Amino acid sequence: MTKANHSLTNEFILMGLTDNPDLKILLFVVFSAIYLVTMVGNLGLVALIYMERHLHTPMYIFLGNLALMDSFCSCAVTPKMLENFFSEDRRISLYECMVQFYFLCVAESTDSFLLAAMAYDRYVAICRPLQYHTLMSKRLCIQMTIGAYIGGVLHPMVEVGLLLRLPPFPAETAAAHIPMQASARPGKGEGGSPRTC
Repeated sequence: MTKANHSLTNEFILMGLTDNPDLKILLFVVFSAIYLVTMVGNLGLVALIYMERHLHTPMYIFLGNLALMDSFCSCAVTPKMLENFFSEDRRISLYECMVQFYFLCVAESTDSFLLAAMAYDRYVAICRPLQYHTLMSKRLCIQMTIGAYIGGVLHPMVEVGLLLRLPPFPAETAAAHIPMQASARPGKGEGGSPRTC
């Protein structure tokens, strides 16, 4: 009779894309460039809409907030990924993972609510162009934007709250349910910990 391992998983090892040092440098440069272009583009759009007075219309207010949330989404995941290209310790704790997941979900949920508000704005502009300024006032636009942010913050609280209420699971169970586990090379794990994606 073999004894099962009953240690609980409270951290994960981020494997990355490759172990080849030359390819790591190339991937780091490519992903850093993509991240930089994304941030400059989105934050530049936000700054342009903020500075130009004639762009303070509902369509551009929604577009500026959407660009802001897209840059927030990039900030939730990319810095940790770029750090792990050259880090020796690639572990992430369960709570660190949940915080990262929460902020990613905040950005994506807010994006979804903003897109719904933008759809209503475009519907009014196309289907009722003569009544657009009375139906889609700046006040309603601001209320819809604030509602999108409130919904974007509250919705992920439910998801992360339910994830944190899950019972702890044994380490071997965590490794058994990850398909990339089978492709891990033996002898490369850190301190006997299970290798995960």
